Amino acid sequence: MGQQEKVATSLAGTVSEEISASLTAVDAELARRYPGDPGTRQPVHTVYVPGDVFEPGTLRSWGDQALAALDAHAPDAASFAAVLGIPEELAGPVHDRVRAKLQREPVEDLRIDFEDGYGPRPDAEEDEAAARAARLVSQAYADGTAAPYMGIRMKCMEAGVRDRGIRTTDVFLTGLMAAGGLPEGLVLTLPKVTYPEQVTAFVQLLEAFEKAHGLDAGRIGFEIQIETSQSILAADGTAAVARMIDAAQGRATGLHYGTFDYSACVGVSAAYQASDHPAADHAKAVMQVAAAGTGVRVSDGSTNVLPVGPTAQVHEAWRLHYGLTRRALARAYYQGWDMHPGHLPTRYAAVYTFYREGLEPAAARLAAYVAKAGGDVMDEPATAKALSGYLLRGIDCGALDTAEVARLTGLTRGDLDAFALPRRGDLTVTAP
Repeated sequence: MGQQEKVATSLAGTVSEEISASLTAVDAELARRYPGDPGTRQPVHTVYVPGDVFEPGTLRSWGDQALAALDAHAPDAASFAAVLGIPEELAGPVHDRVRAKLQREPVEDLRIDFEDGYGPRPDAEEDEAAARAARLVSQAYADGTAAPYMGIRMKCMEAGVRDRGIRTTDVFLTGLMAAGGLPEGLVLTLPKVTYPEQVTAFVQLLEAFEKAHGLDAGRIGFEIQIETSQSILAADGTAAVARMIDAAQGRATGLHYGTFDYSACVGVSAAYQASDHPAADHAKAVMQVAAAGTGVRVSDGSTNVLPVGPTAQVHEAWRLHYGLTRRALARAYYQGWDMHPGHLPTRYAAVYTFYREGLEPAAARLAAYVAKAGGDVMDEPATAKALSGYLLRGIDCGALDTAEVARLTGLTRGDLDAFALPRRGDLTVTAP
């Protein structure tokens, strides 16, 4: 063995200690504001149904209607792939998985709507609908027919509808408590947020409810729906959406882009209101940057072009929806909103094609990183995190199987979780 080289330093040991002491507050602030992704499953979409339309069989009905649309307009793998431009080698696997998903779990996230999709109603009528929604959601979780995530979108915190939104939220949550407690998959969506103070007010509402029922502080989280230009750029020129996340005091779980309200707010004419409009891209880019590292997830909006009518018209709507979904996935918007059962086949086709076409390249890169192998790409820990997150999302939505990912990477689900959720400040990720 060679002689060990002597290492010389110039700084006293106290210098490092003093620097660390000076950054203690910053370290705490980083941990508080940017805890990273929560590591839980993110649904690939949110389906919303008006409060007076939701029934015990709504989820199954959406799945059955989606399957019927496939039977009527693309009855086999080849025809479905031809409509959407799915590569031939993926046609069978994607088609089979889409049909299996529609039979097993057609909706991943359901929002019972008491806002635009429901409209103004007499107070007694909305009270009854909110109480009924709570009862049906509780029953669905009890009998195993619930979507993984379910909840309501109440009216916003603007003056004209504020009291009604507060009351509907209270009636719904109180009904859940009376029926056995809040389900783990509970999600609330606060729409048309313009000022951070409206988020603060909603936090105050949830704090009061938790206190009234003896719940743990922070038990109830919520999504913030971005539907106004003021929620992106405040009057003082700051990014209001970042302040909204802070105002939520750790309760914000998502930022959801509202395609049509936002487009109208900035003056986009009706014919051009879509999730791929430049105004939409700008808003979502600001949302994405504001949410990065906070644990708050970003969701795209919806398309209002429905796949109904003759086959040629359905195919045209399917191609539009498939293309918009693929575009969103490439931009790291892993969730969107679906407005009609006919959107489900193309939602899952786009998601499954996205993950299956990238499975082998992603698995090979991750396996090479673990083995510290060479190649034409020099990956870093951040890329290993992204690769693992990609594979985990594919597994969670049903696009990929745990066994095939393990075969290609040599990694277990626990290994993937460790790569995808490294501790803050880690410079390396230890291979299993």
